[in-house]
Amino acid sequence: MSEQTGLPSGDERVQRQSSLRRAFMRPELGAMAGTVIVFAYFAVVAGGTGMFAADGVMNWGVVSAQFAIIAVGACLLMIAGEFDLSVGSMIGFAGIVIALLSVHLGWPMWAAILAAFAVAMLIGALNGYLVVKTGLPSFIVTLASLYILRGLTIYLAISTTRQTIVGGVREAAQGDWLAPLFGGKVFGFVFTWLADIGWIATFKNGARAGQPVVDGIPMLMIWALALIIFAHVLLTRTRFGNWIYAVGGDARAARYVGVPVNLVKITMFVFTAFCATVFATCQVMEFGSAAADRGLLKEFEAIISVVIGGALLTGGYGSVIGAALGALIFGVVQQGLFFAGVESSLFRVFLGVILLLAVILNTYIRRLITGER
Repeated sequence: MSEQTGLPSGDERVQRQSSLRRAFMRPELGAMAGTVIVFAYFAVVAGGTGMFAADGVMNWGVVSAQFAIIAVGACLLMIAGEFDLSVGSMIGFAGIVIALLSVHLGWPMWAAILAAFAVAMLIGALNGYLVVKTGLPSFIVTLASLYILRGLTIYLAISTTRQTIVGGVREAAQGDWLAPLFGGKVFGFVFTWLADIGWIATFKNGARAGQPVVDGIPMLMIWALALIIFAHVLLTRTRFGNWIYAVGGDARAARYVGVPVNLVKITMFVFTAFCATVFATCQVMEFGSAAADRGLLKEFEAIISVVIGGALLTGGYGSVIGAALGALIFGVVQQGLFFAGVESSLFRVFLGVILLLAVILNTYIRRLITGER
């Protein structure tokens, strides 16, 4: 018996875990290994194509940031034990709301953006409320939202403009104080200095001759980094983060010890909608237009990123860092196939294969470490 605890010395509750065992139990382990493998592979097959030059890095960095923004929201929600299949439709819906309010109704761009966030987050709250009050699986509730939002988005665009693409956003955003937070670039002076000392290339011809090929970091990437840091700190350094894990692990037990289960779940649905709207706003500002079909299949790409990052589909286990690495893998592979001259349609094949392998690997490692059968 242990004198301090009163428990048998062999009791698993007082056994110390080795560093190796703790390392293998980290959810992001598989994503770390996958990241190394992917980078090593493309360094060999596409190393001389410009993929790892400044503009090449920016290409796959932007794509990875897009995946990361929606993966962060999906990660916290999945750890809490729920899914949101309406993320992709939310992206298209929020974009159309911004375009219609600003271009066709003449709202200031900042007001249109804030309205889009408010409406999207309200829909997220409604999804969460329906899940916790009806007891229906979030898969079913948000699948219904997926179709409702997509149909409503197309209807709003066609009934207002008679087309599914609404342009004029860039012109409407000129001089606005909020739009640059989603569509601008930062640290341009750093890249100008790097070009001056010869560390990155410059344009040789045309109107931009002499200017660096990369003139700043898009706000999309800044948003992705900010959301990753925020969600990681929330999940690992706060009581609310402990609640998220507890709710996903065993909601009934969490409720018995005073965790506000319903509040946690609804909040995670709202945060997922917020992330989708950030993605939509950045996309609208980048292209200068909104399209009703934007965000198609993004919900599944977000879930796959989270699963690659080590999260369990059953909830209660996962890592924001792992989800971010899963998003990075996607971005590198999608652009790497282009640089390597491989047919881009194979990217979907890759998604399916890596999802299956990630689930098998995560399940195997968990059973190996915990002794589950």
